[in-house]
Amino acid sequence: MKRILTLSLLLGLFVSSCKKDKGTDDTTPPPPPPVSAADKVKDTSLMIAREAYLWYKQIPANFNPRQFADPDGVMTGIRPYSKEPGFTNPVDRWSFGILQSEWDDISSGISGDFGIGIFFRTENDLRVTYVEPASSAGKAGIQRAWRIMKINGRNITVADQPTIDFVVNAIYYSTSADINFQKPDGSTVDLTIAATSYQEQPLVLDTVYNTGGKKIGYMVLNSFLGDQTTMKNRFQQTFSEFAAAGITDLVVDVRYNGGGYVALQEELANYIVPNASNGKVMYKQVYNDILQEFNRTVTFSKKGTVNVPKMVMLISRNTASASEALINLMKPHMEVKTVGPNTTNGKPVGYFPIPVGNWYVFPVSSRLVNSANEGSYFNGFTPDKIVADGLDKPWGDLQESMLAAAVNYIVTGTLRAAGGESMNMEDLRNYEKLPMNKRKVLVDDSRTYSEIRKAILN
Repeated sequence: MKRILTLSLLLGLFVSSCKKDKGTDDTTPPPPPPVSAADKVKDTSLMIAREAYLWYKQIPANFNPRQFADPDGVMTGIRPYSKEPGFTNPVDRWSFGILQSEWDDISSGISGDFGIGIFFRTENDLRVTYVEPASSAGKAGIQRAWRIMKINGRNITVADQPTIDFVVNAIYYSTSADINFQKPDGSTVDLTIAATSYQEQPLVLDTVYNTGGKKIGYMVLNSFLGDQTTMKNRFQQTFSEFAAAGITDLVVDVRYNGGGYVALQEELANYIVPNASNGKVMYKQVYNDILQEFNRTVTFSKKGTVNVPKMVMLISRNTASASEALINLMKPHMEVKTVGPNTTNGKPVGYFPIPVGNWYVFPVSSRLVNSANEGSYFNGFTPDKIVADGLDKPWGDLQESMLAAAVNYIVTGTLRAAGGESMNMEDLRNYEKLPMNKRKVLVDDSRTYSEIRKAILN
């Protein structure tokens, strides 16, 4: 962008200094049509991508940003040019734009919805996957594992496409819904829930299990978003409790964790990492050849006294970005096993908000690699053991299939499915179909982002 702005200034000086000679043709060409404010924002979005995008060299010279409705369209439009060695199809599925007012709420962990996740356990069994405590659903007492029988009077009896479309619209695009739930004890309840604004609470549960001669620390972390000071305090409290209990092993549940702030992922990694890796490389963040000065290497700075040799991570298709990075960066330093119903999202790259008018644009701008320079997991991490999400059990139930398989591995050394298997179906919370303010796969931050933004915009 620096080069583009400099060229514009030089052209302006040249035009202003030109004088018409007397006696020459005085015909003045008509001025170019005025550029609308909306087109200026789209043009600027593309100029930013030509500086910051990881695959900027592959954007065609004749790419026209004005063919799109807004900056989000421009960012989506550059995705097909993200060709990566070893992959047949473009790898970028994330570059996007969003109004600043919406992003400010999302990045701070403030949502405006019902506060529940949903998933078909089997073809005719729709379950609640999680509930945000401060949301309308949380205040109504709804719990994970409750079965949804009816929505707005319609029976939910089959997972065909019309039913899925109806459910998605009713849960994620409505301001309120009347829902009939069946509880685990077989009783039913009718509740009306409404979309409200609330502060997310990503750390859902932390506890310790004494079983099979092991003391197993278990934590459920649904994102790396929210107030960073609050989250860091929660990590400190959790690992102080783990240390006091003398845990021998650790299970980290990120099955619904779509990512968030790398700074929070770093904080958690520093509590998890074994003492022997203190001071060693955690990860490297690498930008394109224009922004190489912002590359950085982060090393471990051990926190707390928990020192376990292995960790089991519970994953799913919803595991993305910073939570995938945690898997990747820990593997060279300790034994990491994964359990889940399917591969993770496959997002080894990051971006940061760049202001354009009243929008932010997020062109994918960096990649994260671990100390072994591994970081091309665009196809996601495949579970070491495929186990369905135990949607018929509440958080922390040792009979819940994924948790049971993790505990079984820690106790016996064997990874096998434990508890009830359920049908492996695509999550209704399909991030690519939902608007950005409904997604949880979001941003990766960096301590240098303000500097990078300044370098791009100046």
